[in-house]
Amino acid sequence: MCGIIGFTGKLEAQDILLDGLEKLEYRGYDSAGIAYFKENKGKISTRKTAGKVKDLRAICDDNESTCGIGHTRWATHGGVTNANAHPHKCGNVALIHNGIIENYHELVSSYDLGKDLISETDTEVAAALFNKLYDGENPIEAIKKAVPLFKGSFAFCIMFKNKPGIIYAVRNVSPMVAATCEEGSFIASDLTAFIQYSKKYFIVPEYTILTMTESGITLTDLDGTNVEPEFLEVNWDITAAQKDGYPTFMLKEINEQPDAITRTITPRIADGLPDFSADNIPDSLFENCRDITIVACGTAMYAGMVGKSLMQEMLGIPVTVAIASEFRYEHPVITEDSLVIVVSQSGETIDTLEALRLAKTRTQKTLAIVNVKGSTIARESNYVLYTHAGPEIAVASTKAYTVQTAAFYLIACKLGLIQDKISKDEAHEFIGNLQNVSNNITEVLKLSENVERLTKRMLNASNTFFIGRGIDYTLSMEGALKLKEISYIHAEAYAAGELKHGTIALISEGVPVIALATQSHVYSKVISNIREVKARGAYVILLSMDENITDSSICDTFISLPKVPDRFAIFEAVIILQMIAYFTSVGKGLNADQPRNLAKSVTVE
Repeated sequence: MCGIIGFTGKLEAQDILLDGLEKLEYRGYDSAGIAYFKENKGKISTRKTAGKVKDLRAICDDNESTCGIGHTRWATHGGVTNANAHPHKCGNVALIHNGIIENYHELVSSYDLGKDLISETDTEVAAALFNKLYDGENPIEAIKKAVPLFKGSFAFCIMFKNKPGIIYAVRNVSPMVAATCEEGSFIASDLTAFIQYSKKYFIVPEYTILTMTESGITLTDLDGTNVEPEFLEVNWDITAAQKDGYPTFMLKEINEQPDAITRTITPRIADGLPDFSADNIPDSLFENCRDITIVACGTAMYAGMVGKSLMQEMLGIPVTVAIASEFRYEHPVITEDSLVIVVSQSGETIDTLEALRLAKTRTQKTLAIVNVKGSTIARESNYVLYTHAGPEIAVASTKAYTVQTAAFYLIACKLGLIQDKISKDEAHEFIGNLQNVSNNITEVLKLSENVERLTKRMLNASNTFFIGRGIDYTLSMEGALKLKEISYIHAEAYAAGELKHGTIALISEGVPVIALATQSHVYSKVISNIREVKARGAYVILLSMDENITDSSICDTFISLPKVPDRFAIFEAVIILQMIAYFTSVGKGLNADQPRNLAKSVTVE
């Protein structure tokens, strides 16, 4: 969640650190800071403040250093204050940290660290411990002694004041990537922080001590054995992580969805049928699957719910969607014949990673749907399907949702073929419709001005409700999440048939209700449910493929979607829901890219 950047090399460090932190702002944060070697000598200076990177930049005025570390903090232990901002200095040590040290209280008492602490953070305790164990000569020995004492997750970047020009790092769970180039050495929580300098990078292995100097990077394990990093290469251009003329990243990413879906599905289609051979996913993975469990968080979980609806209908086997943070604690029923699919845009979501680790103790049929090459979940899953969406910078997920959903459609079709639940002709037709999705979305994106106008009716709303049946209900949950996370309007999704069982009491005069009616087999029932809320004064916005709705007793605003087979209407409808959330947020004068309190990559439990 927190953003980390470190640099040592031939260039002035301050601007590299500040620019890198700006590129990491999408991760979510409430304070920022940097530490650097003053005049490249044995003194460490810090600048830090509660607030944004622009506030930090305003108090930074030292361009004489070529080595430093920077951090954006998302508060866990302790409030949002200057004292709690990173970096933390203690004696000979300056340190930044992503993660949570669960036993920091015990460390304080066991090593008598309390007298050295001035903040409320677990991170400062870590700095104090490194300082306590440092003999003034060998930083690596201090790290070796300290790391086994920590319980929890951590990614540390550490500077020792009598080792100018050198940065040390070590991690457990919390992600870090590193790179070297002609200008020097870089480390960060996300490669977007340094991609302008190098497209080749490596994932820092867990429990490996990294030493960065101007001339390069070395790695050793805790026993002192050298470790050779496995280099990866970024497969997208730096402009993919820039706004490219759009006012916000979110609007750009909404409009990128046709291309993102095409990139995701095209490599997995051969002769009009799903084919995962290029992903090294064998057909045997899909054989003898008696049940399927999908594990994810937030938007990824709602994509999984679409997958459940589709697969359960096509395959006739039990499909369960589990909240990743609850999965380990609810005694999941997983056997060797269970297929477990974990979904994470970043591939670093800690709850999903821990769920995967549990699932692997019970089955070897684990498949990860992730967007980031070489991420921890991708490396630890038995099989991985990359979504090729490119970087998603806005906190609220848009294109990640649609490519994850598209991946489920491919998987469902493959399962149907392998298990003889659909014929080749049916599969050809299904894949043909999936290939048309990008063009259909392009048509829906042309409705943006109409959507922007209708959201003016929602700007002053305190509550909004989304209703639908079947797959429309699963989509309603994603629509409600989008609206509340970037517009701060309370929004809830309800299965339309459940309204009369209590929740219709929430409907009052003028409250917006966004209704989805794209499924023909329940269409008439949904229309009846819509009439019920309309009769009670709701302001109804209806999304449907029916071109002939003119009855004002049904809705106040109607959005007609291009006609497609029912199963594929979700791809059109979700674009409208994303735009509703976006234009409502912008209309309220909010930052749609960086909503309050939220982080893009959730790497702490």
